[in-house]
Amino acid sequence: MERPRFKGHLKLLVLKLLEEGPLHGYGIMAELEKRYGMPHPSPGAIYPILASLKRAGLIEVAGEGKREKKLYRITEKGKEYLKEHEYEVNEAIETAERFKEFARLGGRELAEVLKEAFNSISEMSEEQKRALAKEFAEFTKRVRLILLGEIKEGTE
Repeated sequence: MERPRFKGHLKLLVLKLLEEGPLHGYGIMAELEKRYGMPHPSPGAIYPILASLKRAGLIEVAGEGKREKKLYRITEKGKEYLKEHEYEVNEAIETAERFKEFARLGGRELAEVLKEAFNSISEMSEEQKRALAKEFAEFTKRVRLILLGEIKEGTE
């Protein structure tokens, strides 16, 4: 599934987590998933962010945890950075919380099935394509009516 617009914000979310206390990379990934519903944040995304934050002087290695895992903590410069970028931090948290709620409502499954449909389009018969187009049109119409408040739960 495609990730939300976090690329610029993920750094802020990581820094915000470290403001609460030292964590190792796996702990950061687990907290991002638990708090914000981020689907399995990968080491390939998190460790380059940690390296970038460390180079910028916003975090430092606090020591070694269990099994020689590095513990990272925020520096004073990092705390100042969060204060200076409070609006962006709040925006990142709000976006992450919306993503978590969207996923809870079935958004991940919806994204997965749309991806499957997209990837299968060249193998579909014309009949399947027409049926899919009809379903998309009905679904789109119903979602728009829900957003306008014209369809309540349990009504057709």
